[in-house]
Amino acid sequence: MMARAQRERVVRMSVEQPLWRALTGYRVMTMVYAVLLFVFTREKFERPAVAVVFLAVMSVWTLATLPKVANAASCTKRFLVADLALALTGILLTPLADFQAQQIDGPTLPSIWTAGSVLAFAIKGGWRWAAFASSFVAAANIVERGEPSRDTFHNVLLVWVASIAIGYVVEVARASERTLARALEIEAATRERERLARDIHDSVLQVLAMVQRRGTALGGEAAELGRMAGEQEVALRTLVSSGLVPSTRVSQDAALGAVVRTVEADDEDDEDGGDGGGPGAGVCDLRSLLAPHAGSKVSFAEPGAPVLLAPAAAMELAAAVSAALDNVRRHAGEGAQAWILVEEWPEEVIVTVRDDGPGIPEGRLAQAEGEGRLGVALSIRGRLRDIGGTAELISVPGQGTEVELKVPRGKAGQAR
Repeated sequence: MMARAQRERVVRMSVEQPLWRALTGYRVMTMVYAVLLFVFTREKFERPAVAVVFLAVMSVWTLATLPKVANAASCTKRFLVADLALALTGILLTPLADFQAQQIDGPTLPSIWTAGSVLAFAIKGGWRWAAFASSFVAAANIVERGEPSRDTFHNVLLVWVASIAIGYVVEVARASERTLARALEIEAATRERERLARDIHDSVLQVLAMVQRRGTALGGEAAELGRMAGEQEVALRTLVSSGLVPSTRVSQDAALGAVVRTVEADDEDDEDGGDGGGPGAGVCDLRSLLAPHAGSKVSFAEPGAPVLLAPAAAMELAAAVSAALDNVRRHAGEGAQAWILVEEWPEEVIVTVRDDGPGIPEGRLAQAEGEGRLGVALSIRGRLRDIGGTAELISVPGQGTEVELKVPRGKAGQAR
């Protein structure tokens, strides 16, 4: 069967992209400026052939590499290094073309074209990359001057500070774009949940509620059927409110800036469950594994947006939650109420399982481990330890039990 057809509309929100366009224009204009500067001052060059060769190479390079500075994806590290090397070469060749360059302050062969190379580093990699590139340019200018003057140090410092400032602004802009993309994704998911909730409430949920009422009124086997219908109604309400529906928007930190990808999909799914090659390939939404636990006695609360983990980590964490709920049913009684809370933080994912049972007497867990009953030690702590996480159990007699499961982001896919 053919994979599910999708129609995508990409909405780009990029403060960064105009900077690449500005850099493209800057490189062309400064190339022309450097060539004209040589043409009008060529009489001061003792070896004009050196300047002509370099400026010819620089012009060809600038025009040939315009696509490389069109966006971040095209601007590779290899290009940046080669571009910076050309700029440094031009600076160091200046004394060979103009013998007075080391005694008299004046423009180098590439002139202000060099700043374009540094700015490319800043836009591509932020302020750290800018500091790296501008430091090389500063060193080359000082070597080229021989005896650098105050103006030389002033110009070097100006390029260094300006490039770092631009790099920092780019980093802040990228962070803002990611935040906005995430907010739009959550907003779209919320609207989709509300739409589904309205549709389901008008059909399936009303039928289940009617079956529950009629079954309770009839009694006997119908009462059991009514009870089951009531549990399914609660589970379905939880599923709808938890947002486990296909996202209408998916945010990505793409090379061209933050991207919110609006996806409209057919109702027909791939026979084997999807193509696996989308933006979320290789990750699993933890909510989809925990939502089935929701019911009349188990409440499920989650962030309202996908909680993505490596499949192995998500499965182990879900298994630990199942073990915790088994302990609730076994030790707190059939009438105990349980709550599952999922929290997503930049550094870690936290899942808390809490119940309103009688709690665990002090020293009971250590006694159980001593007797060889290792449910908590193996089923919960062991699973979390295998994926680099931790499990903390807090219990107060008469006030229920709380199990807090933490999985660090950096270790979530590295099962030991």
